[in-house]
Amino acid sequence: MSGDGGGKRTGMRDVADAAGVSTQTVSRVLNGYPGIRDATRERVLAAVAALDYRVNNAARALGTSLTRTVGVVASDAVLHGPSAGIAALERAARARGRWISTAYTDSDDPADIDAAVRHLLDQGVDGIVLVAAHGATPLEGYDVPIVPLYGETGSRQRAAAALVVEHLADLGHRRIVEVAGPSDWREALARAAGVADAMERRGLAHVGRVAGDWSAASGAAAADAVAAYVHAGATAVAVANDQMALGLAAGLAARGLEIPGDVSVAGFDDNPDAAFYTPALTTVRLDVEGEAAEAVARVLGDEPVLPAQPVLVPRASTSAPR
Repeated sequence: MSGDGGGKRTGMRDVADAAGVSTQTVSRVLNGYPGIRDATRERVLAAVAALDYRVNNAARALGTSLTRTVGVVASDAVLHGPSAGIAALERAARARGRWISTAYTDSDDPADIDAAVRHLLDQGVDGIVLVAAHGATPLEGYDVPIVPLYGETGSRQRAAAALVVEHLADLGHRRIVEVAGPSDWREALARAAGVADAMERRGLAHVGRVAGDWSAASGAAAADAVAAYVHAGATAVAVANDQMALGLAAGLAARGLEIPGDVSVAGFDDNPDAAFYTPALTTVRLDVEGEAAEAVARVLGDEPVLPAQPVLVPRASTSAPR
């Protein structure tokens, strides 16, 4: 039943059913968590042995009761956000005595993502964190916990994007353009929702939206549309990440528009280069280390400590409209 033959691989749900416990209890037993009654632990381990559950990894680890590995499924890892998230997950896992095993997929195809998840499950990982999760990314139906890096709802990303718009409104901007991320990304949807929240709350005019793909090149490609909005009266741009803001700034400069004299531009992420853009980029910073620690805790069934709230980082790219 382990999967070495031709039958269906035994899953954690099968072990839980056989032992009469929840899948979370099975995970806690295999991860060596304290506070589990001896009788419960013995039932779970007996079911694991009887069902030959993940013989290549989990069963072999029974000598220590630990698999000690957290799976990470990541796409678009060349971008700053995903690469920073993977590095933070590595540190968060090590802090809990775990390693990470990463499967990369540069696709929004659910079947491709499912294949990456199942590759990690075959290694007996204790749980999986999704980095750069797309809207179609499956989160349920597996034998271990699976969570997106920034949470299912992206509430802190939503709040962070709202901070950017609030900052622009406080400076006096009333007509704002949005350069959004790709609409099939959970993070892009959360950031766009945050922009919409703050726009409505402050009674601002959302004069236009241009979609990019997170790259500086897509920000530069948006410059024609954004410049047209500026000439029609827009005074600020909220950009869904710093890399697109970099490209947009170059594109607007090439079209004779000065930042922030003609238009203010704000980004998202506070990547390490944002302070050295020309001009230095106003942006918003997430607690990526805290988000990673929370995600690892959740997949391991531990009580997570919530990350710090997002912080606006004002710099020279935004000012009062002139």
